[in-house]
Amino acid sequence: MKNPSILLLICLSFLLASACQAQTRSKTTDSPYEYKTPSLDGIGKVYMGREISFVMGFQGKDWLERRSREQEESVSLAIENLPITKSSVVADLGAGSGYYTFRIAPKVPDGKVYAVEIQDEAIQFLQARSEQLGFENVSAVKGTETTPNLPDNSIDLVIMVDVYHELEYPVEMLAAIRKSLKPGGKLLLIEYRGEDPAVAIKPLHKMTVKQVEKELSANGFELVQNGQFMKIQHYLVFGKKD
Repeated sequence: MKNPSILLLICLSFLLASACQAQTRSKTTDSPYEYKTPSLDGIGKVYMGREISFVMGFQGKDWLERRSREQEESVSLAIENLPITKSSVVADLGAGSGYYTFRIAPKVPDGKVYAVEIQDEAIQFLQARSEQLGFENVSAVKGTETTPNLPDNSIDLVIMVDVYHELEYPVEMLAAIRKSLKPGGKLLLIEYRGEDPAVAIKPLHKMTVKQVEKELSANGFELVQNGQFMKIQHYLVFGKKD
Protein backbone atom coordinates (compact mmCIF):
# COMPACT_ATOMS: atom_id res chain seq x y z
CA MET A 1 0.00 0.00 0.00
CA LYS A 2 1.25 3.47 -0.90
CA ASN A 3 2.28 5.87 1.83
CA PRO A 4 -0.86 7.86 2.92
CA SER A 5 1.23 11.02 3.20
CA ILE A 6 2.31 10.72 -0.41
CA LEU A 7 -1.29 10.16 -1.50
CA LEU A 8 -2.37 13.23 0.49
CA LEU A 9 0.31 15.35 -1.16
CA ILE A 10 -0.74 14.14 -4.60
CA CYS A 11 -4.38 15.00 -3.87
CA LEU A 12 -3.48 18.44 -2.54
CA SER A 13 -1.32 19.14 -5.58
CA PHE A 14 -4.16 18.13 -7.89
CA LEU A 15 -6.65 20.34 -6.05
CA LEU A 16 -4.25 23.30 -6.11
CA ALA A 17 -3.62 22.88 -9.85
CA SER A 18 -7.38 22.66 -10.49
CA ALA A 19 -7.98 25.82 -8.48
CA CYS A 20 -5.28 27.70 -10.39
CA GLN A 21 -6.72 26.57 -13.71
CA ALA A 22 -10.19 27.68 -12.64
CA GLN A 23 -8.84 31.06 -11.59
CA THR A 24 -7.07 31.48 -14.93
CA ARG A 25 -10.24 30.61 -16.83
CA SER A 26 -12.18 33.12 -14.74
CA LYS A 27 -9.69 35.90 -15.50
CA THR A 28 -9.83 35.12 -19.20
CA THR A 29 -13.62 35.04 -19.16
CA ASP A 30 -13.88 38.31 -17.27
CA SER A 31 -11.47 40.11 -19.57
CA PRO A 32 -12.98 42.55 -22.09
CA TYR A 33 -10.39 41.36 -24.60
CA GLU A 34 -10.12 38.33 -26.85
CA TYR A 35 -7.08 36.94 -28.61
CA LYS A 36 -6.41 35.46 -32.02
CA THR A 37 -3.55 34.83 -34.41
CA PRO A 38 -2.20 38.31 -35.20
CA SER A 39 -2.89 39.69 -38.65
CA LEU A 40 -0.17 41.37 -40.67
CA ASP A 41 -0.50 44.76 -38.92
CA GLY A 42 -2.18 43.72 -35.67
CA ILE A 43 -1.19 42.44 -32.25
CA GLY A 44 -3.76 39.63 -32.09
CA LYS A 45 -5.69 41.35 -29.29
CA VAL A 46 -9.34 42.07 -30.06
CA TYR A 47 -11.71 44.56 -28.42
CA MET A 48 -15.41 44.54 -29.32
CA GLY A 49 -14.67 42.84 -32.64
CA ARG A 50 -11.75 45.10 -33.60
CA GLU A 51 -8.16 43.90 -33.70
CA ILE A 52 -5.80 46.42 -32.12
CA SER A 53 -3.00 47.60 -34.40
CA PHE A 54 0.70 47.90 -33.75
CA VAL A 55 1.96 51.14 -32.24
CA MET A 56 3.90 53.26 -34.69
CA GLY A 57 7.39 53.75 -33.29
CA PHE A 58 8.98 57.15 -32.85
CA GLN A 59 11.20 56.27 -35.79
CA GLY A 60 8.21 57.34 -37.90
CA LYS A 61 8.35 60.97 -36.73
CA ASP A 62 9.48 62.18 -40.16
CA TRP A 63 6.19 60.91 -41.58
CA LEU A 64 4.32 62.83 -38.86
CA GLU A 65 6.20 65.99 -39.81
CA ARG A 66 5.87 65.59 -43.60
CA ARG A 67 5.20 68.80 -45.52
CA SER A 68 2.14 67.39 -47.24
CA ARG A 69 0.33 66.65 -43.98
CA GLU A 70 -1.47 69.99 -43.74
CA GLN A 71 -2.89 69.65 -47.22
CA GLU A 72 -3.78 65.98 -46.81
CA GLU A 73 -5.35 66.19 -43.37
CA SER A 74 -6.66 69.77 -42.96
CA VAL A 75 -4.74 70.16 -39.69
CA SER A 76 -5.31 73.93 -39.39
CA LEU A 77 -9.05 73.40 -39.80
CA ALA A 78 -9.01 70.70 -37.13
CA ILE A 79 -7.23 72.99 -34.65
CA GLU A 80 -9.49 75.93 -35.53
CA ASN A 81 -12.51 73.83 -34.51
CA LEU A 82 -11.12 72.60 -31.18
CA PRO A 83 -13.57 73.23 -28.30
CA ILE A 84 -11.06 75.31 -26.32
CA THR A 85 -10.51 78.81 -24.94
CA LYS A 86 -7.33 80.77 -24.20
CA SER A 87 -7.21 79.28 -20.71
CA SER A 88 -8.01 75.66 -21.58
CA VAL A 89 -5.92 72.74 -20.36
CA VAL A 90 -5.38 70.29 -23.22
CA ALA A 91 -3.79 66.83 -23.27
CA ASP A 92 -2.37 65.49 -26.53
CA LEU A 93 -2.22 61.71 -26.00
CA GLY A 94 0.26 59.93 -28.22
CA ALA A 95 1.77 63.30 -29.07
CA GLY A 96 4.61 61.80 -31.11
CA SER A 97 6.76 64.63 -32.45
CA GLY A 98 4.35 67.26 -31.11
CA TYR A 99 2.91 68.12 -34.51
CA TYR A 100 -0.44 68.99 -32.91
CA THR A 101 0.96 69.96 -29.51
CA PHE A 102 3.00 72.87 -30.79
CA ARG A 103 0.16 74.12 -32.98
CA ILE A 104 -2.29 74.07 -30.08
CA ALA A 105 0.03 75.75 -27.56
CA PRO A 106 -0.36 79.28 -29.04
CA LYS A 107 -4.15 78.87 -28.83
CA VAL A 108 -4.04 78.44 -25.03
CA PRO A 109 -1.63 81.16 -23.84
CA ASP A 110 -3.29 81.23 -20.40
CA GLY A 111 -3.70 77.46 -20.27
CA LYS A 112 -1.52 74.41 -20.68
CA VAL A 113 -0.80 71.54 -23.06
CA TYR A 114 0.29 68.15 -21.77
CA ALA A 115 2.14 66.18 -24.46
CA VAL A 116 1.68 62.56 -23.37
CA GLU A 117 3.90 59.78 -24.70
CA ILE A 118 4.97 56.30 -23.60
CA GLN A 119 8.23 56.26 -25.57
CA ASP A 120 11.28 57.74 -23.85
CA GLU A 121 12.73 58.95 -27.13
CA ALA A 122 9.56 60.92 -27.82
CA ILE A 123 9.54 62.45 -24.32
CA GLN A 124 13.12 63.66 -24.77
CA PHE A 125 12.31 65.10 -28.18
CA LEU A 126 9.19 66.89 -26.91
CA GLN A 127 11.06 68.43 -23.99
CA ALA A 128 13.88 69.66 -26.21
CA ARG A 129 11.49 70.96 -28.88
CA SER A 130 9.39 72.79 -26.29
CA GLU A 131 12.45 74.59 -24.95
CA GLN A 132 13.64 75.37 -28.46
CA LEU A 133 10.31 76.94 -29.41
CA GLY A 134 9.98 78.74 -26.07
CA PHE A 135 6.62 77.25 -25.04
CA GLU A 136 6.40 77.52 -21.27
CA ASN A 137 2.85 76.18 -21.31
CA VAL A 138 3.84 72.77 -22.75
CA SER A 139 4.80 69.85 -20.51
CA ALA A 140 5.86 66.40 -21.67
CA VAL A 141 4.29 63.60 -19.60
CA LYS A 142 5.39 59.97 -19.54
CA GLY A 143 2.29 57.80 -19.69
CA THR A 144 1.88 54.02 -19.72
CA GLU A 145 -0.17 51.57 -21.78
CA THR A 146 -3.06 51.94 -19.30
CA THR A 147 -2.98 55.57 -18.13
CA PRO A 148 -1.85 58.98 -19.38
CA ASN A 149 -0.74 59.87 -15.84
CA LEU A 150 -2.71 63.11 -15.78
CA PRO A 151 -4.12 64.80 -12.66
CA ASP A 152 -7.74 63.99 -11.83
CA ASN A 153 -10.41 66.54 -12.84
CA SER A 154 -7.85 68.81 -14.50
CA ILE A 155 -8.28 68.56 -18.29
CA ASP A 156 -10.69 70.46 -20.53
CA LEU A 157 -9.87 68.57 -23.72
CA VAL A 158 -8.07 65.30 -24.43
CA ILE A 159 -7.15 64.70 -28.06
CA MET A 160 -5.91 61.55 -29.76
CA VAL A 161 -4.85 62.00 -33.37
CA ASP A 162 -4.64 58.64 -35.17
CA VAL A 163 -3.85 57.06 -31.80
CA TYR A 164 -6.94 55.38 -30.36
CA HIS A 165 -6.76 52.36 -32.69
CA GLU A 166 -3.27 51.61 -31.28
CA LEU A 167 -4.22 51.60 -27.58
CA GLU A 168 -3.29 48.20 -26.18
CA TYR A 169 -5.67 48.70 -23.22
CA PRO A 170 -8.53 50.90 -24.47
CA VAL A 171 -10.83 50.09 -21.52
CA GLU A 172 -8.26 51.02 -18.92
CA MET A 173 -7.08 54.09 -20.83
CA LEU A 174 -10.60 55.44 -21.33
CA ALA A 175 -11.32 55.01 -17.61
CA ALA A 176 -8.17 56.97 -16.78
CA ILE A 177 -9.11 59.69 -19.29
CA ARG A 178 -12.57 60.02 -17.74
CA LYS A 179 -10.95 60.61 -14.34
CA SER A 180 -8.65 63.27 -15.77
CA LEU A 181 -11.43 65.27 -17.44
CA LYS A 182 -13.10 68.18 -15.70
CA PRO A 183 -16.91 68.22 -15.50
CA GLY A 184 -17.87 69.17 -19.03
CA GLY A 185 -14.48 68.08 -20.38
CA LYS A 186 -14.29 66.59 -23.87
CA LEU A 187 -12.43 63.82 -25.67
CA LEU A 188 -11.59 64.27 -29.36
CA LEU A 189 -10.68 61.34 -31.58
CA ILE A 190 -9.28 62.01 -35.04
CA GLU A 191 -9.16 58.76 -37.00
CA TYR A 192 -8.83 57.85 -40.67
CA ARG A 193 -12.22 56.98 -42.13
CA GLY A 194 -12.67 53.21 -42.08
CA GLU A 195 -15.85 53.45 -44.16
CA ASP A 196 -13.93 54.84 -47.13
CA PRO A 197 -11.83 52.33 -49.12
CA ALA A 198 -10.32 55.26 -51.02
CA VAL A 199 -8.44 56.35 -47.88
CA ALA A 200 -5.08 54.70 -48.55
CA ILE A 201 -4.28 53.70 -44.98
CA LYS A 202 -3.84 50.16 -43.64
CA PRO A 203 -7.22 48.77 -42.48
CA LEU A 204 -6.28 48.42 -38.81
CA HIS A 205 -5.18 52.07 -38.77
CA LYS A 206 -8.66 53.25 -39.81
CA MET A 207 -11.91 53.27 -37.83
CA THR A 208 -15.60 53.66 -38.61
CA VAL A 209 -17.88 55.98 -36.68
CA LYS A 210 -20.02 52.97 -35.75
CA GLN A 211 -17.09 51.14 -34.16
CA VAL A 212 -15.80 54.22 -32.34
CA GLU A 213 -19.24 54.97 -30.92
CA LYS A 214 -19.70 51.35 -29.82
CA GLU A 215 -16.43 51.31 -27.90
CA LEU A 216 -16.67 54.80 -26.40
CA SER A 217 -20.30 54.33 -25.37
CA ALA A 218 -19.38 51.14 -23.52
CA ASN A 219 -16.85 53.16 -21.51
CA GLY A 220 -18.95 56.10 -20.35
CA PHE A 221 -18.74 58.53 -23.29
CA GLU A 222 -21.30 59.90 -25.73
CA LEU A 223 -20.78 61.49 -29.13
CA VAL A 224 -21.56 65.22 -29.06
CA GLN A 225 -20.08 66.31 -32.38
CA ASN A 226 -19.31 64.55 -35.64
CA GLY A 227 -17.32 67.15 -37.55
CA GLN A 228 -17.35 66.16 -41.19
CA PHE A 229 -14.98 68.82 -42.46
CA MET A 230 -11.70 66.89 -42.68
CA LYS A 231 -10.63 65.36 -45.98
CA ILE A 232 -9.80 61.79 -44.98
CA GLN A 233 -10.41 61.63 -41.23
CA HIS A 234 -13.23 61.58 -38.72
CA TYR A 235 -13.41 64.42 -36.17
CA LEU A 236 -15.37 62.93 -33.27
CA VAL A 237 -15.92 64.86 -30.05
CA PHE A 238 -17.18 62.93 -27.00
CA GLY A 239 -18.46 64.08 -23.63
CA LYS A 240 -18.80 62.09 -20.44
CA LYS A 241 -22.13 60.38 -19.86
CA ASP A 242 -23.94 61.41 -16.69
